[in-house]
Amino acid sequence: MAVNLVRSFGKYGLGHSAGAVLYAPASFAWLAKNETAKYVGPNYTDEKAYLDEVKELRSNGDKQRLKRVIEKSPYLKSALREWLESIFFAVFAAAFIRMFLIEAFVIPTPSMEGSLMVGDFLFVSKVSYGIRTPMTVAMFPLLHNRIPVLGTESYLKKPSLDYHRLPALEDIERNKPFVFNWPVGDSVYITSTRSYTVAQVDANTIQNDPELRKLVRNKDFVVRPLDKKDHYIKRCVAAPGDTLRIINRQIFINGKPAVNPKEMQFLNTISKQPASGFNIKQMEEWGIGDTYSDVGRTRNGTVFGFYLTEDQRKKLLNLHDDIELQYHKVSLDEERLFPHDKKICRGWSVDNYGPVWIPRAGATVQLTLENLPFYRRVISVYEDNELEMKNGQIFINGEASTSYTFKQNYYWAMGDNRHNSEDSRAWGYVPHDHIVGKPLFIWFSLKNSQFSFKNIRFNRMFKSANVD
Repeated sequence: MAVNLVRSFGKYGLGHSAGAVLYAPASFAWLAKNETAKYVGPNYTDEKAYLDEVKELRSNGDKQRLKRVIEKSPYLKSALREWLESIFFAVFAAAFIRMFLIEAFVIPTPSMEGSLMVGDFLFVSKVSYGIRTPMTVAMFPLLHNRIPVLGTESYLKKPSLDYHRLPALEDIERNKPFVFNWPVGDSVYITSTRSYTVAQVDANTIQNDPELRKLVRNKDFVVRPLDKKDHYIKRCVAAPGDTLRIINRQIFINGKPAVNPKEMQFLNTISKQPASGFNIKQMEEWGIGDTYSDVGRTRNGTVFGFYLTEDQRKKLLNLHDDIELQYHKVSLDEERLFPHDKKICRGWSVDNYGPVWIPRAGATVQLTLENLPFYRRVISVYEDNELEMKNGQIFINGEASTSYTFKQNYYWAMGDNRHNSEDSRAWGYVPHDHIVGKPLFIWFSLKNSQFSFKNIRFNRMFKSANVD
């Protein structure tokens, strides 16, 4: 419609059509102020009449008249322009659909296994939870934040637009998977295998990753806008206003046990195995072969384990009478757990965690120096306030404050592979403005993300990705 409108004023050039597609309001404003623009008639009917005449002359074999009609027509296009327009409109249509309606994603890590597997390709609805209008507008089409091979960012930070979200079709449900921008992914070191937030980097992390060590030494980190942070998919286990606690691997919401995902996994160590070994083929049929892990080493040798669902655990125990499994005993990791405060996190682990209250829009919390670590990033980063501590007092935007009222909703996200997921237990709340969309279905799936016919998992194709 935009292209037809500018052509109705005699603007038939490739640039005119491209401008109408890329940003119609600016094109219309230019048209209104252009003194040479004169209304020549409805383009749609004129172009249709021209195409009908060309078709008729071709069918009649009147080549001379056909040549005159085509040469005089403002719709005459070179072969190059035909190709350029076709490619341009195809890319624009794909980018429009991706930006506003549905985007394709692939699962790169095992944090959601066994519900969503590494190598699952998903379609995600951006309409369900409300379309988030673009903020970063100068970008390479069809890329999120990196240009392959070049290894550079695929966008310009300026110009940028403010955050807005259109009305949602449905609310984010507790216990359902959702896609969001990694909340703490604004300042990141990017290696060939993963991204690290600047706050994540410590001596142990650097020691285990030589590539990261070099980046840290050169202070080579990337600062990203909100909508260009990495995409994550996790399960929303707690909603705004909930109080979450984990006791012996079981999540409790507001004091009641939460509904566990059907395919939830934990790491199981093998304390005793059969002398004849395991039936590898049988285990692969149960989906256990992909979840093998080297847990650590003891005086007696290497300790092995598997990330297992409850059903897989029972099948493995029934495979041999002399198999013994134990849930892996995780160590205390107080410094790596949100809110990264030793006093608050004393005795916490990924299996025994909390309590943590999830902020709700409009709710007011009393602020103290003791509970401030829970809300420091919310106040200063997610809700853009100036936060300071002076002489034992909390100052927000220059004023002494003993309370704070939240501007938006927050959510708590966890992976179904509970012992192999970096989630809210590590970096805290997911702000509502970081929500991207709702997973719809798996349209393709590759074992270990390796493309070959034998690795195609046909049994997972066209399954719902919105799994319980």
